Amino acid sequence: MFKGKKVLALIPARGGSKGIKDKNIIDLNGKPLIAYTIMAAKKSKYIDDVVVTTDSERIADVSKKYGASVPFLRPKELASDTAKTIDAVIHAINFLKTYGTSYDILILLQPTQPLRSTEEIDSALEYFDKKGSRGLASVSLVDDHPILIRTIDQDGELTSILGEKSTVRRQDMPNYYRINGCIYINSICEINDETSFNDNPIGYIMLNEHSVDIDELKDLVVAKYYIENN
Repeated sequence: MFKGKKVLALIPARGGSKGIKDKNIIDLNGKPLIAYTIMAAKKSKYIDDVVVTTDSERIADVSKKYGASVPFLRPKELASDTAKTIDAVIHAINFLKTYGTSYDILILLQPTQPLRSTEEIDSALEYFDKKGSRGLASVSLVDDHPILIRTIDQDGELTSILGEKSTVRRQDMPNYYRINGCIYINSICEINDETSFNDNPIGYIMLNEHSVDIDELKDLVVAKYYIENN
């Protein structure tokens, strides 16, 4: 509970994955990947319930082992490569409401970002409240500054994506951030079919070291390094 409002942490974890087989439950330093997100959410001082929405019995079993609730299996049409996250979120919210459990705040936590901490989750929720409960998305500094990024046309001509000269000193370059996918927070009453979590207006800044996204096998190596080195 947060200031009298009930908080749901929802973890979307479909069974199919193209880059890494069984990605959401692949071993990462002795634990299945999804376990890190579940454990971080379970330790929150604000989150009331941690629910995993999945179409996979295996993911469901692992999630329950680490303390998450899996009250349903997601319909197959909401777990395809083309399915939208918002559709799975609305399905979960409606399912839980139908069976008597309603919430005020959604914290969406993707299992492929295992290094976010409980402290960051709680701090993001406090920041969400401070900013008037407007949609929040966690961000981290970009590694490659966009002032140095170019498009290239069929004639080999380079064009700056910012339309600016890149003669500015690196230390004078403005900061740019990317949506890192670690934490999204929204008021549930404002969520609808058109909601785009990546377009939430409030940015919560996180360390790059906590923003590792497991998409390829090499990302597991990076995550393992950070885990072993705190």
